[in-house]
Amino acid sequence: MTKFTVGKCPVMHGGNTKMEKPVTQWWPNALNLDILHQHGVRTNPMDQNFDYREAVKGLDFDAVKKDLTALMTDSQPWWPADWGHYGGLMIRMAWHSAGTYRNADGRGGASTGNQRFAPLNSWPDNVSLDKARRLLWPIKKKYGNALSWADLMILAGNVAYESMGLKTFGFGYGREDIWAPETDTYWGAEKEWLAPSDERYESVEDAQSIENPLAAVQMGLIYVNPEGVNGNSDPATTALHMRETFARMAMNDEETVALTAGGHSVGKAHGNGDAGALGVEPEAAGVEAQGFGWDNPNATGRASDTVSSGIEGAWTTEPTKFDMGFFKLLFGYEWELTKSPAGATQWKPIDIKEEDMPVDATDPSVRRMPVMTDADMALKIDPAYRAISEKFIADEAYFRDTFARAWFKLTHRDMGPKACYIGPEVPEENLIWQDPIEAGKSDYDVAAVKALIGSTDLSVADMVATAWNSARTYRGSDKRGGANGARIRLAPQKNWEGNEPARLVKVLSELEPIADQTGVSIADVIVLAGNVGVEKAIAAAGYKVELPFSPGRGDATEEMTDAESFAPLEPVADGFRNYQQKDYAVSPEEMLLDRAQLMGLTAQDMTVLLGGLRVIGANYGGSKHGVFTDNVGALTTDFFVNLTDMAYSWHPDGAGAYEVRDRTTGQIKFTATSADLVFGSNSILRAYAEVYAQDDNKIKFIKDFVSAWSKVMDADRFDLLD
Repeated sequence: MTKFTVGKCPVMHGGNTKMEKPVTQWWPNALNLDILHQHGVRTNPMDQNFDYREAVKGLDFDAVKKDLTALMTDSQPWWPADWGHYGGLMIRMAWHSAGTYRNADGRGGASTGNQRFAPLNSWPDNVSLDKARRLLWPIKKKYGNALSWADLMILAGNVAYESMGLKTFGFGYGREDIWAPETDTYWGAEKEWLAPSDERYESVEDAQSIENPLAAVQMGLIYVNPEGVNGNSDPATTALHMRETFARMAMNDEETVALTAGGHSVGKAHGNGDAGALGVEPEAAGVEAQGFGWDNPNATGRASDTVSSGIEGAWTTEPTKFDMGFFKLLFGYEWELTKSPAGATQWKPIDIKEEDMPVDATDPSVRRMPVMTDADMALKIDPAYRAISEKFIADEAYFRDTFARAWFKLTHRDMGPKACYIGPEVPEENLIWQDPIEAGKSDYDVAAVKALIGSTDLSVADMVATAWNSARTYRGSDKRGGANGARIRLAPQKNWEGNEPARLVKVLSELEPIADQTGVSIADVIVLAGNVGVEKAIAAAGYKVELPFSPGRGDATEEMTDAESFAPLEPVADGFRNYQQKDYAVSPEEMLLDRAQLMGLTAQDMTVLLGGLRVIGANYGGSKHGVFTDNVGALTTDFFVNLTDMAYSWHPDGAGAYEVRDRTTGQIKFTATSADLVFGSNSILRAYAEVYAQDDNKIKFIKDFVSAWSKVMDADRFDLLD
């Protein structure tokens, strides 16, 4: 008989395959730079020269919509459609893909297909959306690289509405998929799903006290708790939280009412069973589940026995038609609290007529009780919401148009300007939330304009700081902000403390006459002035380099600018210029990292830009912190040379800054902030700093600074995409 022995497993258990104790758990205070490289080439399976914008232009748009329309009523035995129509499910998937957007930092939203990955694919609010995406797989498989998951999920929602009777406002392709979770997005500090709202509010009674940049009221929810704040029914209080949550998603009261009513005009909520019997979420399921989660062992007919939110029932009499049925039932009946079969708190109508009851999702011979959530009841209880609802009831065409526009905004808000949209259904109308900018003049003598700028009395620091302030507002998260449009000269940006209003007035007084004289946009002139300043700094370092420049920026007007929506773009901290409005719980270096990520910069970009801006003298208010040079105004490697020079030692000054002292004499040579010294203390950043401190990399430093500078100045040039 053969004897077998048990050998030692060749795999390092967990060491290579599981994130059981990553670096940040060993050293939790270490600055984690991973978010600057999270979507690098190593995670992307597409060829290096693949261009989704070009690929999607070759898509047969009509064929895709035809296939999606057919899918809506092609009920599958493994997941039967409610009433034989997948519209409600597809709308919920699209809604929850887009609904994670928040305007505080522009993160979340539908533009990356992030719902495919954890934690979103396993959020309690996204129960069964794994099924929606799997239903779409045959269409994704068919059209392949020319149709991203991000576009497909939103398009499915649009087609669902159209197939149920809504004329949508339009659709833009152009969302490019990511291939790993967006680890830069902060979803909250809670350690468990659906933890009490109190954990993210200073006071849950004050809806506006929710922690920034969060919008949803609880971990794992998209918006508000449909059962009421912390599960306690009170429509008046729920209305206050709805108003704040939707405002943080850039929606006003009318849009909030339209989206709530329009979203609940079709489909149903699912709570016909024991929620406790559901299996684990997709990310926790075994390999045999193949990406599915929330297995329901008690489900026999799926459509009738599904449990997702725990609330059970349809909102309208005909849930597969987009009509005024939601308002008819909400305002046509009085409602009382009840419980769903899953134990969720919900509202039911009193003495409803049988003909107003929707039929069962599986058996059309049976009528079921309709439902309202606390958020639905808020539209009837809150005075402002009620007035808007009554306006919609009186004018169905107005409601349909308002909802279609709000749905378009919800699903396109994070795509950026209209120049990013592709396809035959892009609306002609320019919408203010798209931050429209008319194209500027591009056929002019750039050298002549630069000569005029160079003849002014502006300092290198004036020109560089102003151009930087104009461009640094760019957020890659939702493609807003940036230098194009020169909104730095308009409210609210012209008054932001970080933009140094007095200096800004002085700089604009010199640059605006040049723009008027040449017919060139002030946006172009501001960026050109920054380039002139950098070129002068390079010359002062003993080199000659001409910076690249792409003309054609336009100037926005006050009428084109939704001033209120730009408020969240204000930089309360900018480590690149050693600026902070005040002390925060988050360290300056963490805030620097956050800004760098929003601007689309790599760790190398961040390093070279900060070191260069310091020696140029571009600090906020002329601060000397981090200006590790005796030759201010010259683009040298001095910041890195002195940072890594062991002739100096570093000491806290007791006031939140640091002193850089000569080890021999003890004299203070320089001062610094933690945003400066982190480039010497963090092992990764020090590795970059040492590269630029080397004697043989003076030219490399200038080339890399110019490349990173140009990247910032051109980040929002979507007019050049095609």
